[in-house]
Amino acid sequence: MKLVLLPAIAGIVLACPALAQERSASPLKTVRSATRSATVEPVALGFIAGAQVYPFSEGTIFAGYAAPGLVTDIILQPGENLVAVASGDTARWVIGDTTSGSGDGKQTHVLVKPFSAGLLTNLVITTDRRAYHVRLVSTSATALSSMRWTYPQDELLAVQRKAEAAQVAAPVAAGVAIDQLHFHYAVSGDRPAWRPLRAFDDGAKTYIEFPTSLGVGEAPPLFVLGADGKAELVNYRQRDRFYVVDRIFDAAELRLGLKKSQVVRIDRVSRPTKRRGA
Repeated sequence: MKLVLLPAIAGIVLACPALAQERSASPLKTVRSATRSATVEPVALGFIAGAQVYPFSEGTIFAGYAAPGLVTDIILQPGENLVAVASGDTARWVIGDTTSGSGDGKQTHVLVKPFSAGLLTNLVITTDRRAYHVRLVSTSATALSSMRWTYPQDELLAVQRKAEAAQVAAPVAAGVAIDQLHFHYAVSGDRPAWRPLRAFDDGAKTYIEFPTSLGVGEAPPLFVLGADGKAELVNYRQRDRFYVVDRIFDAAELRLGLKKSQVVRIDRVSRPTKRRGA
């Protein structure tokens, strides 16, 4: 192929008509391709009790089919409040909304009906939770009686919250006899907001209890002090506002900060001996 360079006149490059046509068509082709890729169609496995059920995903376009003389019901999530409905063609489509149920089970229904077959338009439904994009096509006699969604992200969040609530409600230590607990620990040093309230052990593990503000800022790392006074890291984990240390220690320090460190020391004190006759 022979390359022909077009001369520039007054700083303007003369464009080749074929190249200009290709460039102008390219964005349209891109839009059509992207729209097709983003559109999900009804599938047989998606029908539940006569309704096409789509898994909701942000940015997805959901296909809906309607027919003259039939109403297609677009059902929103229970408790979801409608803000607005916008349609590309309000002259040849009847679009309205209603509600069913009450309280937390109240649902919004967007009702659509075309005047004739062979029509194409779109709906943008905005609510207090999300925005739905629906591509509506009218046929001569085939229509979806209703379409609705499942919400995988909401379900995942509910599972996570349930797991977090169970973790919070779970005891820090189970199967520990109260009379085996050793509460004789001395807390000294600086007084930051995260300074521990107390420490105790069950003979195998040590528990350090912090104020509820521990979760607000950065948690201080724990160092166990050896017989030579040198600090070493120790295995421990955070459970809510407790540190659970996998051993008993005689002395430990919580340190936070680089230039001006805040240091809180925890010392294990021997159990007081019982006096005779007491």
